[in-house]
Parts: sequence; C-alpha cells; structure tokens
Amino acid sequence: MLLSLLANGQVITFAMIIAALVLSLSFHEFGHAWAAKMYGDDTAQRLGRLTVNPISHIDPIGLLMVVMVGFGYAKPVPFNVNNTTSVWAQAGVAIAGPAANLLIAVVALNVYILGVQSGWGFTNVSGSRDFFQILIQVNIFLMLFNLIPLGVLDGHWILPYFLPKHLANKYRELNDQYGMYALMGLLLLSFAGLPVLSFLQKIAYWLIPHLSFVG
Repeated sequence: MLLSLLANGQVITFAMIIAALVLSLSFHEFGHAWAAKMYGDDTAQRLGRLTVNPISHIDPIGLLMVVMVGFGYAKPVPFNVNNTTSVWAQAGVAIAGPAANLLIAVVALNVYILGVQSGWGFTNVSGSRDFFQILIQVNIFLMLFNLIPLGVLDGHWILPYFLPKHLANKYRELNDQYGMYALMGLLLLSFAGLPVLSFLQKIAYWLIPHLSFVG
C-alpha cells in the first residue's frame, strides 16, 4: 500500500506514484469524454469533462482510497447513448479510456528511450527513470484492469459486442445484478493472497518491452 512508502520514508516515490495516477486517471476520463463527443454526445463536454485538467476528473474520496487501501476511482464521465447513432458507440466510448492509458504508456516509453539515446538532459535528472517507469506501469495496469468485464469497469460495455445476442443480454442482466459484488470479491481475494492483481502486473511487465519502436 502507498502508506507503507511514507512509513518507510520513500516520500519521493510516493509523490511520483500519486502524480502518475492523477495524470493517468485524468487522461483515461478525457478519453471517454473525447470519444463520446466523436460519437455525437456532448454531455461530458457541456459538464466540463472534455479536458485533461485533473480538477475536473479526480474524485477526492477515490484518490484517498488509493492512498489508504491501494484502490480507488475517478469521477465517471457521463454519456448518453441516445445522442448517438452508431451501434458501436458504447463500446467505442468504453474502450477509449483504456486506449488513452495505452497511448500514454507508449509515448512515455518511447520518449524516454529516445531521450536516453539522444542524450537529452531530462534523462540525467535524478528520479527521471523512476518516474517514467512508474508512469508506464501505472498506465498499462489501468488499461488491463479496466478491461475486466465486471461491475462498472469499461470491459463490461465491451464484452457484449463479442457475444451472441442472447448471451450478451444474459451477461448484461447478470452483471447488473452481481457484477459489482463479483468485482469487489475479486479485489478482496486479491488482497487476501489470490494473485489476481499480481497476474495483471505480470502481463503488464511482459507487454511493456513490446511497446517500444525506437532504436
């Protein structure tokens, strides 16, 4: 948990993780708002959510939960599917959040590698490597986590598009009733020792080297 970093005097690392999370969550929610606008729904834009400004996206309680228990949330972006005409609107808006996290990870990784190869000054700044590493890992993890098709996570909007209609309807019904319980149970089991989140971290570590296209 993040509080253990403070207890061990790792204040800079703690600050880096918080900064990376705030930045990553803000871009994630901006991705949803931008995609909604592209599909014809300006609800998020009218409510000031079509921005990367963290003040518009970060939920204080959700961020406090990250610090206290290692898991939290940002303010959900409002989306009215009735303002769209595409049958893919829900999936498109949902996947835009994880896609924004993937984009940040790819850009951060390749900018840092290019910076090291080109001798850019920022790569010699103390802690620069650590921050980029944290930023990349946080974004890949957020992408993978949000693709889990349970509860309110983005994945639950995407999965039905890949199922036969009758199964998709049944899945939506079950997820509406039990999805949040299943998600919370998954998290509790993970904290109790079931390697769910650590499995996602392993996938993230495996994926990161494949995102480099510089040199």
